[in-house]
Amino acid sequence: MGRMSERDVEKDYSVADFAAKLRRLADALEAGKPFRIQIAGERFTVPKNARISVEHERGDSEEEVEFQLKWAIADADEDPEDDDPEV
Repeated sequence: MGRMSERDVEKDYSVADFAAKLRRLADALEAGKPFRIQIAGERFTVPKNARISVEHERGDSEEEVEFQLKWAIADADEDPEDDDPEV
């Protein structure tokens, strides 16, 4: 398989869509299963052993909280049961 290109995408969601994605992610994490999602036209799998962290940043005029999942690309070959519709 060829080398994947680097990517850095940020996508805004409605509260309802974001809550639904978090709910699906939480269900997959609790069940010990991988999570499949599509963001900005690219579908990928978050493996069940992804590292999870929460990051808080504060600047002069705004604050930010990021929920992060990190994994080795080689770990993302798992097949999840659910597919997420394009978002």
